[in-house]
Amino acid sequence: MGGAIGIGIVGTGAISGQYLDTLRRLSTVRVVAVADLDQDRARAAVAGLDAVRALTVDALLADPDVDVVLNLTPPAGHEPIALAAVEAGKSVYTEKPLAATVAGGRRVLAAGEAAGVRVGGAPDTVLGTGVQTARQAIDAGLIGTPTAATATFVSPGHERWHPNPDFYYAAGGGPLLDMGPYYVTTLVTLLGPVTSVLGAGSTARPARTIGSGPRAGEEVPVEVLSHVTGVLTHASGALSTVTMSFDAVATRAEPIEVHGPDGSLVVPDPNRFDGDVLLRRLDGDGWEPLPVSAGYRHGGRGLGVAELMTAPTAGAARASGTLALHVLDVMESMLRSAATGGGSVAVEAQAERPAAVPLADEPGSDPSSLLG
Repeated sequence: MGGAIGIGIVGTGAISGQYLDTLRRLSTVRVVAVADLDQDRARAAVAGLDAVRALTVDALLADPDVDVVLNLTPPAGHEPIALAAVEAGKSVYTEKPLAATVAGGRRVLAAGEAAGVRVGGAPDTVLGTGVQTARQAIDAGLIGTPTAATATFVSPGHERWHPNPDFYYAAGGGPLLDMGPYYVTTLVTLLGPVTSVLGAGSTARPARTIGSGPRAGEEVPVEVLSHVTGVLTHASGALSTVTMSFDAVATRAEPIEVHGPDGSLVVPDPNRFDGDVLLRRLDGDGWEPLPVSAGYRHGGRGLGVAELMTAPTAGAARASGTLALHVLDVMESMLRSAATGGGSVAVEAQAERPAAVPLADEPGSDPSSLLG
């Protein structure tokens, strides 16, 4: 590829604005086209952006200027759009989750390997300074060998603010598949891959009422577990307790905590790229903030697709399709455990713990940042 890598975005919903903001300031990539089933929305997304065209999906997939497709469709569209991109000879990076099912994710990875293109998946928030500084503290032995972690997300539900929340409560949605990728990917980044899980879940009510927008007052049926909790057993021996809920009002729990015999860490919100990492040492006096020591300083959604395409090999990219499939299998296994009475379920789709991110400005700005 000569010059900046061409990105074509499929899906111009709310999250696309965050990706566009980041990708426009990165030096190694350029957005050349967007597409959406709603052509008016696609045109609105690129209004005022020079040299970015609003196309149909078919035209974008056929465009020779597009090297990689950034797949920002709702979860039901992740697999078909990814497969279409691969068939067109494009690499593809998909918003979380990688596909609606593990079987679908496997099909995407197999197609990408057969076509010789790269496949990656969100979230890329783990590449920022928050999670990476916490990882460096663990790797430096500041808490000893990690023994346990907790990950907590609770919310009364996205229907309170999202004008079209249907997909959050349909198959492929729910708090675990929607928010869980941030937390599970962080736990794997910090503690390594997961070998087995236990899961339990519940559904508080059969329908949700939309709270904003033109459909305010309309009810949306709930087809998924709206509260899921479970225990992950990592290959390292550490145990993580995970709670993801659309059935609670608020919590005072930290998003993620990691514990070892010599100390405990508070890890910032994994839905962000930065934030303070706090350390409590065994013989210390209170919590101390750790200085930023690792990760991409200029965080933002889009770092993952840039790193996917600038890494020396597809396997060197940290937000890889292999990792995204592992995280999806962890979550699907939790749901399968919950559906069968909470027994242990093995996680079959495995991945290596991704390499650490040295302190750098952006992917490709420092070759050593891609080597770990």
